[in-house]
Amino acid sequence: MPKLESLIFDNGFARLPEAYYSRVCPTPVPDPYLVCYSPEALALLDLDASEMTRPELIEALAGNQLLPGMDAIAALYAGHQFGHFVPQLGDGRAILLGEVKNAAGEGWEVQLKGAGRTPYSRGGDGRAVLRSSIREFLCSEAMHALGIPTTRALAIVGSDRPVYREDQETAALVTRLAPSFVRFGSFEVFYYRNQIESIKQLADYVIARYYPELATLSDPYPEFLRQVALRTAELMAQWQAVGFSHGVMNTDNMSILGLTLDYGPFGFLDAFDPGYICNHSDTSGRYAFDQQPDVAAWNLTKLAQTLVPLMSVETASQAISEYPQVFGRAYLERMAAKFGLPPGSEAATLVMDALQLLAQNHVDYSIFLRRLCDFDSGESAPNTPLRDLFLDRAGLDAWAARYAATLRQQASIDAERGQAMRMVNPKYILRNHLAEIAIRRATDDRDYSEVNRLHALLTRPFDEQPEYEAYAAEPPDWARQIEVSCSS
Repeated sequence: MPKLESLIFDNGFARLPEAYYSRVCPTPVPDPYLVCYSPEALALLDLDASEMTRPELIEALAGNQLLPGMDAIAALYAGHQFGHFVPQLGDGRAILLGEVKNAAGEGWEVQLKGAGRTPYSRGGDGRAVLRSSIREFLCSEAMHALGIPTTRALAIVGSDRPVYREDQETAALVTRLAPSFVRFGSFEVFYYRNQIESIKQLADYVIARYYPELATLSDPYPEFLRQVALRTAELMAQWQAVGFSHGVMNTDNMSILGLTLDYGPFGFLDAFDPGYICNHSDTSGRYAFDQQPDVAAWNLTKLAQTLVPLMSVETASQAISEYPQVFGRAYLERMAAKFGLPPGSEAATLVMDALQLLAQNHVDYSIFLRRLCDFDSGESAPNTPLRDLFLDRAGLDAWAARYAATLRQQASIDAERGQAMRMVNPKYILRNHLAEIAIRRATDDRDYSEVNRLHALLTRPFDEQPEYEAYAAEPPDWARQIEVSCSS
């Protein structure tokens, strides 16, 4: 594997005019130390795990020194936050160091989150704390292991430098990787400034780099918008199927590549609640779990609006018009697979009726689906482990009888179906209480073993891993007191 010295940094985004960003160096932190890292993410840069022991890499990931070839910038963007337009946002605590192309030809932009003030910090300190950094690190890598498009997390570097939020905490930096961090808001800022040429230049850059198949079209912009809409629809279907709630679906947190971007007050469903609000700051429930697909559609209209200078209103509207159908089809396909059924109206009815039962009985979403993998479709089978999850046993029995009859009609073989279902129904997800336990040990005792244990566990979410059985259990009672907000 190549050594640190062999990394060749480029920064294609920095070759755009400086209207898109500001050059700014990270602000150093004292006495940085490695908290954790992801070997899987490190391999994306073709680096061996032994490189993580090198002080010069830790210094670079702390923002204390730039490696040869790095060209540090903070990007400009705007965005609709909780439905209200904010004309200038930007990387207020994130700094893009450059891009590394690996042996497979993949380009990975390397960004430090928590690297200090930038021109877009809006009075903030530009820092991240250990608590929020652990959450982002774990969830980024967990989402990837679930097969959901996401930015990646390479490492967390900590420092005893104090950072003040609700209380005094300590500083940390997450190194994030992505093909690109361009977002819907990257276009919005220039639309509202009426800088049409800047919109076109950014669109041309994104198309050339990330949608090259469109570059030969005489008018690539409508198809570009359509492709973003399709990727967004697929991403929303994946979020909803796995029970993931983002919490802050502002347009500046929407990736132009259809990636899960910017982890803050996220949450995975425990007891199934369609109206689950994971963000304590979201007092109106705008970003509740069941609102996410519609919010994404609304956000797409804002992106389409920014591209109207490059096409007609009608063309822009048509370009995003497939979103509802694509989302609905993708969601049903995923849910049918989770229930071991072929897609179709019968599957849709069984799935929706099951979700209604889960909501009425406050049944744990992931545990239900995992136990469903062992469903016995025999006419007199009791399916006791599944039945025990419900207070309304009669309701579950009636649904199970319909489900079993459908499986028998389809000549479904229990063992084969169960094996396929276990490949799409994770046993382990990043529940808030698991992250909280790891955070408390890290912050109180400087013990990072639980962070590393969780990371290793969540890279294999579909495997049984019997030694970690307790991590698949329902949350303890104290977990109901956990609150995460935009500062998380």
